[in-house]
Amino acid sequence: MVTHNELGDKYKMQYMPNIQVNKLHTLRGHNHSVFALCGGLTPHNFYTGSGDGMVVEWDLREPKDGLLLAKLPRSVYALAVDPKRNLLFIGHNFEGVHAIDLGSKKEVWSLKITSNAIYDMQVVEDLLLVATGDGVLVVLDIEEQSPVKHLKISDQHLRVLAVAPGGAQFSVGASDNQVKVFSFNGWKPVAKLEGHSNSVFALKYSPDGKTLVSGGRDAQLKFWDASDFNEKTSIAAHMYAINYLSFRDDGRYFVTCSMDKSIKLWDPAEYKLLKVIDKARHAGHGTSINKVHWSSYKDQVVAVSDDHTISIWDLGLDE
Repeated sequence: MVTHNELGDKYKMQYMPNIQVNKLHTLRGHNHSVFALCGGLTPHNFYTGSGDGMVVEWDLREPKDGLLLAKLPRSVYALAVDPKRNLLFIGHNFEGVHAIDLGSKKEVWSLKITSNAIYDMQVVEDLLLVATGDGVLVVLDIEEQSPVKHLKISDQHLRVLAVAPGGAQFSVGASDNQVKVFSFNGWKPVAKLEGHSNSVFALKYSPDGKTLVSGGRDAQLKFWDASDFNEKTSIAAHMYAINYLSFRDDGRYFVTCSMDKSIKLWDPAEYKLLKVIDKARHAGHGTSINKVHWSSYKDQVVAVSDDHTISIWDLGLDE
């Protein structure tokens, strides 16, 4: 295993000289920290949710005009889109799940499934996976609108979910510092990945399914082989907690966002830092960046922050 312990001149020399970052938009409308972010049914749509319970639909073609879809009495940390049924699922903390029909923009059903926070959700065919604050993964049958399974995975918060391309397995990052991998076949545990020294907040499979990348409160990025789950390498990637990460569709790059107020662009094949996007150099966010989403619409990157705003970026990648 290769370990990189610090980000110094070594990484600065690896920046791609032709990357010219351009901030396209700053979107306002939320009155609290923006915690939730997900892509939509089309590449140009995305959704955000905040600490004041507001859930907003945005269009990258006309990004200044957000549409309020819901105003809930408690904070929203998690959103997920169901393309098969044209639904947006809202994780309503301490209450449960709300389903919004994206055609009518109306709530069509809701379920009280937990009295804890909901930190992440993922749609897998006819199932909705819900990661909760009491360490339980709640599995909902979307068609039946009912829970079909409760998996007790940890005694601490389940913070993030990742589903492997092809849907054979999924991984869960938790506040117990571990990543646990499960097979959808019988919901059997496959692996337990230990190495982080604090909560795991960020977790994604590469688009080719060969690598699982994790990050968390320890500011470390870890790259795991998705076939044997050996750790390939570890990088001290940020100054403070890594909150989320998102791959470009082709897998050639990914971005991370952090409590240190920066977005970073990476080459996963070479484990190289390519660009730092921050307030000083690029008029970035002045507080923690909570989520990031790499849209296939004009290759734009969306980020949300504790400063109540949403930023949209062109990273200047020519390929």
